[in-house]
Amino acid sequence: MKTQIKITNDEIKTLLGSQQFEFPKYTTQILNLANQNAQGTRPAVVGQMSELIQEFTGKSISEWEKWYLQKYPNAIEEATRKISEMVDNLRTAIDKIDQKMIEDWVRDLVIIKTFIGLKFQEAILRKVAALLNTNYRLSSPAEEAKGIDGFIGNIPVSIKPESYNAKKGLSETIDSKIIYYKKVKDGISVNIIELVSIK
Repeated sequence: MKTQIKITNDEIKTLLGSQQFEFPKYTTQILNLANQNAQGTRPAVVGQMSELIQEFTGKSISEWEKWYLQKYPNAIEEATRKISEMVDNLRTAIDKIDQKMIEDWVRDLVIIKTFIGLKFQEAILRKVAALLNTNYRLSSPAEEAKGIDGFIGNIPVSIKPESYNAKKGLSETIDSKIIYYKKVKDGISVNIIELVSIK
C-alpha cells in the first residue's frame, strides 16, 4: 500500500458532499483576473477567511454557509457586484485588442522589458548623478573586474540588490560606495545613503 496519497480539490468537494459547479473553459481565468483587479474577495469585503473558519464550530458546508451569511449577509452580493463590473471592463478591453496590439505587447515584453529589467545600472547612475547635480559614467572592463559598476562624479560606485546588504562581508570586498536597489512592482527603489556625502 502507498504511504503517500493525493486527494484533489474535486475529490475533497465530493468527499465533503459539496455542490459541484461547472465552469466553461477559460472562464475561471477571466474571473480570477477580474477578482484580482476588483479586489472583490479581499478581507474588507468578505472577511478574513482563515480566522473565520477557525471560529466556525459546525461540521457541514451547509452549516458553514448559514453561519457565514449571518456574519456577512451582504458579502457574496458585494463581491459579485465588484467582480461583475470588472468583467464588463475586461470585455470592453478585449474588444480593443487586435493583432497589432498583441505584437506591440510581445515586443514590449520580450525586447524592452527584458532589457530594462536586466540592464538598469545606467538608468540608476544617470538618475543619481542628476539628483546630485554631477556627471556619471559606466565602468571600464578593468574597473568592472574590481566590482565597480560606474562613477558618480569621480566617486566609484557599485550597484547591488538590497539582499546584498545582509551578506556584506562574506567574501567580496568592494572599495567603492554602494547604491542599493530593490525591484518593486512598477520600477526600482534606489537607496543612495552611502552617496549623500558627495553632494
